[in-house]
Amino acid sequence: MGPTASGKTAFAVEWAQRLGTEIVSVDSALVYRRLDIGSAKPDAATLAVAPHRMIDIRDPHETFSAADFAAEALPHMQALSAAGKVPLLVGGTGLYFRALLDGLSDMPAADPAVRAALNAQAEVEGWAAMHARLREVDPDSAARIHPNDPQRILRALEIHRVSGRSRSDWQSAPRRSVFPFRILPVVLAPADRAVLHERIVRRFDQMLAQGFLDEMRGLMADPRLHPDLPAMRAVGYRQAWQHLAGATDFDTFRTQAIAATRQLAKRQLTWFRGSPDSRWFDPQSEKDALDCHLRRFLGRD
Repeated sequence: MGPTASGKTAFAVEWAQRLGTEIVSVDSALVYRRLDIGSAKPDAATLAVAPHRMIDIRDPHETFSAADFAAEALPHMQALSAAGKVPLLVGGTGLYFRALLDGLSDMPAADPAVRAALNAQAEVEGWAAMHARLREVDPDSAARIHPNDPQRILRALEIHRVSGRSRSDWQSAPRRSVFPFRILPVVLAPADRAVLHERIVRRFDQMLAQGFLDEMRGLMADPRLHPDLPAMRAVGYRQAWQHLAGATDFDTFRTQAIAATRQLAKRQLTWFRGSPDSRWFDPQSEKDALDCHLRRFLGRD
């Protein structure tokens, strides 16, 4: 695990080659096809030496939940294990890790009719008003969901309208207690946050040089896509859509995208701190210690 731009993928690729195994991606942006440059998706050369599972499995107009991830990732892990390989989970989407390792409460399935009605209501009243409604029926969820996060507001309101119970109530229900694998949770993060921030800036500028905005233009030309889709709200893509739609100039776009990426990294670090069993390593200064930690777990000392 690790925050965005921490260097975890490079380290994981090295270990995948050592172990002769494959990587199971735990990243909510990498699941989408055509989100390549802006998601820092591994290129063809990387995939040739370290195959990745759970990437490019949905089109960007489709949705993909943590429950979907858990249901689809576990069979990949089981297949790798059956082939005598060690499943290597790599990514920064904490909710996906939790869904896979701990299970999720059995919440009601999406209801297209209810969802359409809520979206229509939001078009009239605005998402700030919808967030206020959520605060009335599910104050715990409202406190955790930002007023500018329509996807999560919509889902929380949908759950309440379909079931008559709050999302928080569903989440408090017992989850699966036994995960069928022995795991070694490791967090890779630079000890100096300034280093992480520098890496974020450098990587984003590299994305721009590689043609990120051209990638975004191609996505915006697809009539099935709009800025409220989960894929188009991914960090970087959301800001790029606003820029190409004329809402911001280039300098503002770059500044906002970098700031949003730093905020994402901060949220990820906060999430990982809530995992008391995880060992933290600086991927540069503590690489030898990390190697030793992994070898010991694998019985390869």
